[in-house]
Amino acid sequence: MQDCIFCQIVAGKSLSHKVYEDDKFFGFLDIFPTTKGHALIIPKEHIRWVHDVPDFGLYWETVLKIEKAIERGLKTKWVQYMTHGLIPHAHIHILPRYDEVDQGFLPKKKIAKPSDEEMRQIAETISKNL
Repeated sequence: MQDCIFCQIVAGKSLSHKVYEDDKFFGFLDIFPTTKGHALIIPKEHIRWVHDVPDFGLYWETVLKIEKAIERGLKTKWVQYMTHGLIPHAHIHILPRYDEVDQGFLPKKKIAKPSDEEMRQIAETISKNL
């Protein structure tokens, strides 16, 4: 879909900090991260809802693979997954959590937006740990 930002990212028409790619799925860092290493995993095909993604199980296995790389590379305490439909392209958020005390639905403290260089380094760390 031409006007979908996620489809544009998959097509290479919009900048992203890629952490993962295979023939079905694409993972990249959120440009407004809630936590360091906050990533989005999307199907390459434009599909509206997570529950409509073909190979639903493979989708979640891919998310788990990326989560383990985040956990190894960024030394998280725990990880949270979230899905919602604010952008009309299926996506799963992986939210690394670093504080055992801050266990609310979303982290209480948001981080400052990292620089492009910081984002590149975070993405590289995650990719190296796949």
